[in-house]
Order: sequence, then C-alpha cells, then structure tokens
Amino acid sequence: MKKILIISTGGTFNKHYNPINGTLEIDKSSLALQQIASKWLCEFEILNIIGKDSLEMTNQDRLELLSTIHQSNYHKIMIVHGTDTMEITAEYLAASTLQKSIILTGAMVPYSIDPVEATANLASAYGYLNALEKKGVFIAMNGVIESYEKVKKNRKEGKFVLSKENYG
Repeated sequence: MKKILIISTGGTFNKHYNPINGTLEIDKSSLALQQIASKWLCEFEILNIIGKDSLEMTNQDRLELLSTIHQSNYHKIMIVHGTDTMEITAEYLAASTLQKSIILTGAMVPYSIDPVEATANLASAYGYLNALEKKGVFIAMNGVIESYEKVKKNRKEGKFVLSKENYG
C-alpha cells in the first residue's frame, strides 16, 4: 500500500458540540480523523486546511484546496469535506489538470455524535483509493463509491445515491 494524504477541510464529519454556546462547531484539528487513525495499521498523513462547513466554502477555498493538492507529492488523496457542496468541489477539482486519484468523503452526522457513518465512509474511501488504479475524482458516501459525476446527494432521503441517469 502506498501512503495516502488525507486533507480535512472541515464539514459535518469534524463537528462537535460546544456546551458553552450550545452549537455544533468544526474541530479544525481533526480529532475525529486522529481517533480513527489511531486504530488503523496503515500509513497516511492528515493535513488540516480551510476548517469550514461546506456551505461557507468559497471558490477561493477551493482554489486553496486545488493548490494544496497540486503542490503535494502524493498521488492518492482523500478529502474529508462537508456534504452540502461536496459535488461542487469535486467538479472544480475535476476541471483541473491534476493527474492524481482523489476521493471525497464526509458524514451526514458528526463523528462526535455517532461515529459509525463517518468511520464507514472514511474506511470505504480509503479502501477504494488503495485499490484504485486510475486517475480522477471520486465520491465515497453511504456505501456508494463512483466517479464524482455519477454520485449525487439526495436531499429528500438524506443520503448519497447514484444519479438517476446512471441507474440501469
């Protein structure tokens, strides 16, 4: 297995409850990723950038992400990203000339509240990325793993699915 870079941009995956003000806040140190990583016998590096809910992400943030990926020596990169604009970021990255394998994942429920979904999504993305032999941008969410243009967030069902034009 080759070493993988995990870039954490924030998102629900990294949210935790602040008992002082009663809100969910993004943990910019990615404690959730560190807790999962401490149980795994594999090698990856965690890099924290942006630290926002994906609804707050701007094209400047996406440019920072793209620049970080471009400057990296890693060829396999996992991005922990908020689910609301994951598809926008995936499309933005795919429009670039990167010759890398990139997979975006995240969680609908914060790891700090229920670690099952976040851990399953991260593990699925990690396994897929390790087996992946082609370049491109992919999404791994809710048991669906495919090229970014084939995976969409179904807001009515609250989960990611293969887009309707890809059924069949």
